[in-house]
Amino acid sequence: MRWLVFLLLFVSSAPLAAAEAPAFHGLLRARDLTPFGYLRLDMRPGFSSSPVRGEWTIETDFAYQNTWATSPEVEQYLNSLEGRRELGPNELQVIHDLPGENYLVDLELAQLDVAINYQFADRWGAYLILSGASFGGGFLDDTIESFHRAIDAPRFGRPAAARNDYNVIFDLKSSRYAAFEAPSAGGLLDPVLGLRYTTTSADERWRVSLESAVKVPLANRSAALSTGRADVGAQLSVQHFSGRHALYLNVAAVYYAGMNNFVSEPARVLPTLVAGYERRLTPRTNAIFQGYVSRSIYGRRETDLQELRGTKTQLSAGIHHRRGAHLFTVALTENIGYINNTPDIGLQVGYSFNPGWN
Repeated sequence: MRWLVFLLLFVSSAPLAAAEAPAFHGLLRARDLTPFGYLRLDMRPGFSSSPVRGEWTIETDFAYQNTWATSPEVEQYLNSLEGRRELGPNELQVIHDLPGENYLVDLELAQLDVAINYQFADRWGAYLILSGASFGGGFLDDTIESFHRAIDAPRFGRPAAARNDYNVIFDLKSSRYAAFEAPSAGGLLDPVLGLRYTTTSADERWRVSLESAVKVPLANRSAALSTGRADVGAQLSVQHFSGRHALYLNVAAVYYAGMNNFVSEPARVLPTLVAGYERRLTPRTNAIFQGYVSRSIYGRRETDLQELRGTKTQLSAGIHHRRGAHLFTVALTENIGYINNTPDIGLQVGYSFNPGWN
């Protein structure tokens, strides 16, 4: 983490422009955390504060999620088993012999994003995002299973597999992939470079920004840290402020160049919609609620399973709390709609530093 300490010292020593701390802090900087989704470019909304020439901002966002997803035949097979076991070649063969197309994803993923923003003109800003990921079996399986029992939810096949293991089995029309251990312990992901143009109405009640970004394929493909291909994206953000309330609408489109390592994913344009509402609770604390809708990367050519082709939808709720130049954010994300195409539950923790805030 020496590079992060260096950046903090560098930005802290840079000349600062005077800037009032904003009343609102904007949407959660959430990203797609579906299996292998962390490898794709995902446009993330920025702060809602008025841009100030010469201003530096550092954002750090930590996300952690648990994914358990199965096709119907695999869920039925696992529910028929007695006791727990570490999944291996025997279970893999049974799953391959099941009728139709099948899959199983059992893992936990942690990701840290560090975004360095610089406003080099009144309306123009640029940013660099450096990210790292760690994946494995995790520790949340017991907690989630206990919650499912408490609300009398279905078992989803979970009790047949050993807790806190990493298991990924994909069919995707017979282009088979199976792993019972994480391909690596994780590491640095592809960096992202972005450019943002922002304009604000005279009464400062409306703000519109246009943004473009590119993911540069520099990380290790074999360690599941890069697709090996460049993605590009564009985003339109509209923000409205009124008293204690703020409304947000983000529309983005990313050209995902696809990948062939691990699983085969096609190149295509992925539209995303994020809408949110922020309410100021105290001078330092705000509540934020938002919804996320995005197209699946898979179509009928890749899979016959509706849940993998279905639109991804997630709801998030969190708190922004500011202390001087420091902003802290905590939020929970839950999937809705197709429960097997997004993580069961996700935790987001954010910290942002703007040395110019009063």
